[in-house]
Amino acid sequence: MIQRISDGTEMRKNVKEKYNILLTSAGRRSYLVDYFKEALGDEGLVHAANSEECTALLTADRAVLTPLIYDKEYIPFLLKYCKENQISLLISLFDIDLPVLAAHRKAFSDAGVELAVSDEETVRICNDKWETCQFLRRNHLPVPRTFLSLQDAERAAEKGEVSWPLMVKPRWGMGSLSIFQADDREELEVFYRKALSEIRTSYLRYEACQDEEECILIQEKLEGVEYGLDVINDLNGNYCNTIPKRKKAMRSGETDSAETVDSKELKKLGETVSHLLRHRGNLDMDVFQSGGMYYILEMNARFGGGYPFSHAAGVNLPKAIISWAQGREADPEWLKARAGVWAMKDIRILVSEK
Repeated sequence: MIQRISDGTEMRKNVKEKYNILLTSAGRRSYLVDYFKEALGDEGLVHAANSEECTALLTADRAVLTPLIYDKEYIPFLLKYCKENQISLLISLFDIDLPVLAAHRKAFSDAGVELAVSDEETVRICNDKWETCQFLRRNHLPVPRTFLSLQDAERAAEKGEVSWPLMVKPRWGMGSLSIFQADDREELEVFYRKALSEIRTSYLRYEACQDEEECILIQEKLEGVEYGLDVINDLNGNYCNTIPKRKKAMRSGETDSAETVDSKELKKLGETVSHLLRHRGNLDMDVFQSGGMYYILEMNARFGGGYPFSHAAGVNLPKAIISWAQGREADPEWLKARAGVWAMKDIRILVSEK
């Protein structure tokens, strides 16, 4: 079936299948589908997978609905799909997907599929925000004061070791789901219970079940300038470059507007983390500049919502990943960004005609 977007552009239908790519948990990342289609050219097709209907499925050359990530049939389904559609490269776009895929790396390798996902330990460090803080502290990198228990946070506030407001967030979370700002002790207790309740009734419960008694973080709120970093490694975990961007606007926990900047300090910070983590592909990192220091808030071992701003400034990570997966070197120019490029996200309508 040929699918169309609202401006009438016809999707590719006669591409010779040489090197096919599958993007899992593609969601609303239709722009990433477009980036990979452009990078792949006429070498193959870009497939998108998701557990429910989404815009990325309309943009891809081919699309498929999968079982839920934690369904026992999820990995067998993907392996079967990869074999039947001659998939050579698989990339996930969702945090919860990463540990499940990483645990089955050998199965995909045996099926001839390059899994552009970091190893299990790296994914665990990034997905677990408490472990992120511990990892960064062990390596002497600044992080906000963070607590794993309500009582510890309250005692620290009483002693003046942290100041109100404090942020309440899921230990395993993403976007802005169940994140609250508590301006005093009463609000802290209310929002702690509310976050716990929301986690138990959302998809965050799947990872939170690792420790249901300690699945909420309480963190000091920093005041200052927020940056997003794309820390780029090749598929062997070797450092390539860091693209810093100053965030100008946020929406639902995702960067809505940003400008690329030239910062030696941020580039050095990205390189340091790269050598410690040895992640594969992109690491999306949130950093706050406060009081003359750079504090790392979060790390996501995947393409993040801030990558389009790097792409707009000249970076072409999809093209580099395809080259690496095919055993070729990536042109260093593909991983460089022009400083001072300010971009904003827009909303477009996708229409499926049956």
